[in-house]
Order: sequence, then C-alpha cells, then structure tokens
Amino acid sequence: QVELVESGGSSVQSGGSLTLSCVASRNTYGVYTMAWFRQAPGKEYEGVAAIDRYGELLFANIITGRFSVFQETHNATLYLKMVRLRPEDTARYYCAAQPGFVMQHLRLRRESYTYWGQGTQVTVSS
Repeated sequence: QVELVESGGSSVQSGGSLTLSCVASRNTYGVYTMAWFRQAPGKEYEGVAAIDRYGELLFANIITGRFSVFQETHNATLYLKMVRLRPEDTARYYCAAQPGFVMQHLRLRRESYTYWGQGTQVTVSS
C-alpha cells in the first residue's frame, strides 16, 4: 500500500499561480500510475492530469495548457503547477495512485485508482 499526502492549497486571486505537492510514503516511480483529481463544491470528481509509472503525461482537455505535472524520480513527490488560475478552478484537489499500468483512456477516471490522499483546498477569487 501507499499513503498519499497533498499540500500547497491556499486562497489566491484570479490569474495567480499555485503549486501543489503529493508526498507518497514510498517512491512511486516505476511502480504506480499517479493522477490529480479535483472536486468543486456540489460537483463530481474531475480528472485533471495523470502520469504513468515511467513518466508519460496526460492532461484533461479542459485544462488548456495552464497546468503542468512534475515528478521527482529520486523521492516520492509529485507536483501540480497551476498558472493563470480562474475562479472555476476552485476545488479540493486530490492525489491518487494505482499499482502498475492503466490504459490511457482510463487514466482520468476516478474508478481507476485505489489509493487516495485527503486532498488540499484551492480557492480562486475574482
């Protein structure tokens, strides 16, 4: 098993930047497919980005190039860098992990992941 802890969420004005961190209890590189999800108040979970166990990236179409994912290969940390934030980005952001390989078309689906962190809140104001 793996424990995931997210951090870095805060309140920021529209147009600002924020970088979230996901610290795993073990090195996930070569072992887990990882992903970032978010849940806005009253809405369903939404896949944001995924990275396979060897570093291949996948972003949701709705992100439109504003978010980037960085993975530390020598420790157990995954980052989500967000720029030009908008009020509609307001949500609780979660880190998730699934052992092994996940087919590309399934990497942004909530049901593909077994392990989840508790989330970190991002609030973007106008």
